[in-house]
Amino acid sequence: MSENKTILNKLSGFRVIPVIRTKVAENAVTAVQWLSEAGFRTFEITLTTPDAIKIIARLISKTDALIGAGTVTSVNQAKQCIEAGAQYIVSPCVVPDLPAICHQYDIPCILGACTPTELHLAMQAEADAIKIFPVSLMGGSTYIKTLSSIFTGVPLIPTGGIKPNEVQEYLESGAICVGLGGVLVNETLIQQGERRKILKISLEIIQQATKYSS
Repeated sequence: MSENKTILNKLSGFRVIPVIRTKVAENAVTAVQWLSEAGFRTFEITLTTPDAIKIIARLISKTDALIGAGTVTSVNQAKQCIEAGAQYIVSPCVVPDLPAICHQYDIPCILGACTPTELHLAMQAEADAIKIFPVSLMGGSTYIKTLSSIFTGVPLIPTGGIKPNEVQEYLESGAICVGLGGVLVNETLIQQGERRKILKISLEIIQQATKYSS
């Protein structure tokens, strides 16, 4: 099995991808530390986070977690992230040239889509999975179930506005895993040092995810 497929299978097995997006770089590192303690084993570091590429390199050297880069919108950004060690690339939109550069390094490329047409374009670009974003504004898990019935076999990763108690519902509707941002990475709680609150929310989400058996 190629490294690309191995990584995608791991993401599916993890069921939840914490999306790390903070205004302060060190808060992103703290978030990863606390979420790792809770049991998460993959993290998407978004390029809107200050020093995101440095954070990716730092995490790659210090953790055995699967580290991806998010909010990637150009080939140049993708190359920088891959050179820093990113093990998968996530874009919020359809960037046709991204899959090819990712596949040169045998890592998955997850392109973002919102509508069936965008999803189809992402497939034509040879994306390995499709990020459905923002899913909560498109009908939630019902929308994922509908897309899954039309685009059979296409790996879908819904992200955006998913609540902790909805994780199992999304997985049962056809998602291979879900992306969770603000509900896990609450920067106010991080700055206040509220580690226990973050851990509590994290454990609730992990419990939801483990209820699902594919």
